[in-house]
Amino acid sequence: MNFKKIIGWVTFFAGILIILFSLYRSYNIFIGKVPPPEIFKIQNQVPQTKKKSPTTLEEIQQKFGEILAEQLKEILPKESVMKALNLISWSIFAGILIFGGSQISSLGIKLLK
Repeated sequence: MNFKKIIGWVTFFAGILIILFSLYRSYNIFIGKVPPPEIFKIQNQVPQTKKKSPTTLEEIQQKFGEILAEQLKEILPKESVMKALNLISWSIFAGILIFGGSQISSLGIKLLK
C-alpha cells in the first residue's frame, strides 16, 4: 500500500468516528443519561428589599414592570429556557460535527480513488 491510500483510510475512519461520536453523545443527551453542555447559565440575583409605595409615575411604571416580570417567571421558568437554549446549541454543534465528519470522510474516499 502506498502512503496516499493509508492517509485516505485514516481520514475516512476519522470522519466516521467524528460522526459516530456526535450521534452517540446526542443520543445520550436526548435520553437523559448525560446533561447537555452548559453554555447558558442562570446567574443568581440578590433579592431586593421592600421599598415604600410608589408615588411618581416613573416609580409606578417601574413597579408595574417588576410585577410583570415576576408573573412571566411563573409562566416560563428560567430553567426551562436555559435548558432549551443548551439543547439548541448542542444540536447546532452536533450538526457542525456531522457535516465536518462527512467532509473528512469524503476527502478520505477521494484519496482512496
